[in-house]
Amino acid sequence: NPARTAYFFVPVNNLTSFIREAVQRSETAIVVTVSATRGSVPRDAGTRMFVTVNNVFGTIGGGHLEYKAIDIARNMILTSNVRAIHRFVLGATLGQCCGGVMNLTFEAVADDAALIEHRLVSAPDFHLVLFGAGHVGRSVVRILSELSCAITWVDSREEAFPKDMPFNVQCVCTDEPTCEVDAAGAGSYFLVMTHSHALDQTLSERILKRSDFAYFGLIGSVTKRRQFERRLLDRGVSRAQLASMHCPIGVAGIVGKEPAAIAIAVAAEILQRQNEIACATQSVEPGRLRAKASS
Repeated sequence: NPARTAYFFVPVNNLTSFIREAVQRSETAIVVTVSATRGSVPRDAGTRMFVTVNNVFGTIGGGHLEYKAIDIARNMILTSNVRAIHRFVLGATLGQCCGGVMNLTFEAVADDAALIEHRLVSAPDFHLVLFGAGHVGRSVVRILSELSCAITWVDSREEAFPKDMPFNVQCVCTDEPTCEVDAAGAGSYFLVMTHSHALDQTLSERILKRSDFAYFGLIGSVTKRRQFERRLLDRGVSRAQLASMHCPIGVAGIVGKEPAAIAIAVAAEILQRQNEIACATQSVEPGRLRAKASS
C-alpha cells in the first residue's frame, strides 16, 4: 500500500484569531505565498496561506497542491527551515486538471508583528461600508471578510458587534452614521440594512446624492423600494440616481429569507459588480477576470 500522510486541520475563523493563537502558543507560522503562475491555476499570484503545526488559515487552491504545501510548511517548522521556494507543475506533478505552473514561496515568521505585516501587504480589492449589525449584517461580514476587502461596519449599538472581529473589519459605533457616508472614498460599496426604516431612508438619500459609489444595496422588498422612491423623489433625488439603487438586494434566483441566504445573494451581487468594474477597467469580457476555480 502506498504511504499515506495524515493532516491535522483546525481552520480558524479569521486571521486575527490565527495570530492570537500562534502567539499564545509561541508557534512559528509558515506563510505560503503564490509568487508566480503560468497557465490555468486555481489561485492568482499574491494569494497567501498561513500554516502552523495545528492550524491553517486561507487557501492556495485546495486539492493535492494544498496538501503538499502544508506538508512542506510543517516539515520546515520541524527542521527550523526559514525560507524555501517550490515549483509545481499541476498536471504532471500533482495530477490536477488545471495543467498550469505555480511557484510557491515559504517563509517562516515567529511573532505577531511579522504576521500582521504579511496580512497587510496586499491592498483590498474594494471597500464596503455596511450599515446595520443585525442578523443579516453579521452574515454578510462573515462571508465577505474572507475576501480581499476592507469593511467599515456601522451601528449605534456597541453590543451588537461580535467580540472577535476579522482583521479587515473596522467597527464604528456612532449616533451619526451619515458621517460615515461622507467619509467613504469614491468607488466605495454601500449596504444599508439597519433596524430603522427611517434611518435606512436617511442613509439612502445621503448615498444616492453622492453619485460616485460603485454599488449601493438597500435591504427590503419591492414595496419598500416604491415607498422610498416616492419619498426620495420629493427630497430631490433624481430618477437616474434611484436607478442605481439595488433593492431588493441579491442576485436573482435565491429565494431563501434566512440571514445566511440573503448574505450569500448580496455577496454574489457585490462580486458581480466588482467584476464588471474590473473588466471595464482592464477591457476584458465580463466573467473572464475571476473565471479561475480550484481544480
